[in-house]
Amino acid sequence: MARKLTIDFLRTEAASGTALALAAVAALVVANSPLAPDYFAWLKSYHVLQIGPIRLEETISDWIKEGLMAIFFLVVGLEIKYEVMRGELSDPRKLATPVLAALGGMVGPAAVYLALSQTIGAPHQGWPIPLATDIAFALAIFGFVGKGLPSSLRVFLLTLAIVDDLGAIALIAVLFSDGANWTPLIAAVGLLIAGGVAAHKIRIAAPFWVLGFALVWYLTVLSGISTSLTAVAFAMIVPITARREDHQSPLKEAMHDLHPWNAFLVLPLFAFAKAGVAFGGLSLSQAFAPLVVAIALGLFFGKQIGVFGAAWLASALKIGARPTGASWLQVYGVSLLCGVGFTMSLFIGVLAFPGAVDSPEQIEVKLGVIGGSILSAVAAGLVLAFAGREWQGRPRASAPDDTGGPDAPLPWDGR
Repeated sequence: MARKLTIDFLRTEAASGTALALAAVAALVVANSPLAPDYFAWLKSYHVLQIGPIRLEETISDWIKEGLMAIFFLVVGLEIKYEVMRGELSDPRKLATPVLAALGGMVGPAAVYLALSQTIGAPHQGWPIPLATDIAFALAIFGFVGKGLPSSLRVFLLTLAIVDDLGAIALIAVLFSDGANWTPLIAAVGLLIAGGVAAHKIRIAAPFWVLGFALVWYLTVLSGISTSLTAVAFAMIVPITARREDHQSPLKEAMHDLHPWNAFLVLPLFAFAKAGVAFGGLSLSQAFAPLVVAIALGLFFGKQIGVFGAAWLASALKIGARPTGASWLQVYGVSLLCGVGFTMSLFIGVLAFPGAVDSPEQIEVKLGVIGGSILSAVAAGLVLAFAGREWQGRPRASAPDDTGGPDAPLPWDGR
């Protein structure tokens, strides 16, 4: 069952990569067309949500960032909980390598960015931007070039990306949630605790889960902290155990119901709202501004160095294992793929440099994220395609003992 759910997740998220790509391309086309003024005016326009005494007024850009993206983080939280309780993350040995690789994949980009901030003058506050991996885009690219590769690589990538997202969420909570209004925040925490207790004692119908999430989200907005944090916290209280009467798990039902909305509505809308860069009047100096270069190289070089280096070190120290049946070249290809940081990197960029969507800083963030992600995607595609042909073209021995170190035989060595 765990394998089936993981495969379903991979298929849904991989398929959404096409929708993400189309939305990003559409944003670039519109932002550089006669419709550009209307596009940017739409993103800055204010819209009111009022239900009785409850009233919120935000721009379209903020509604997408704080509203729709809360659904994205809810889905990520549900996936994290499932993997920890029943999936790949429940096995400490399988957990060690991707977790350490994810940590390395955060340290590497931060180190590259901060080094460049000292040498070329990139703004210091942008260092968290290249730390994140885009699950949907990464899985979509892997699906295109990964046919015939060991299935363990897909699980490795998914597990790494989930841990990476958890780290990004923690960073968002620590770095971008200051100045909280404590009264609504305490109320939100109280609702979460009450909901968690009630969920383990009685069956809660789906409409009440929706209402509970809406209330927690509203209180979080009032508190001034990022809705991503409480969205993941809300996912943690959704029961994973199947109900006696219908043998259905509320958590799996929620994942099944929300994945399509997340993959084909939430993320494409976010991409359409955040990927629009107007190239008219863009100078060469702005295209290669320190912020652009630092983000792009942080994603491209920092991710591959951090992920691959940590995975190799975990194997060398015998605290982790290389993905079953995979070669180090294939692991390196996946490490390159982790440099695709589109959705989460853009989201963190919005938080790190708050302001208008067409401000100079936001344009440079978008250029850096898009540039680094394209470099990583192309390089990963070439490496994984080559590794796949090598894999299919060599005789394979029986499954090796992949417990370990960097000198462990490749699956086709026959040693």
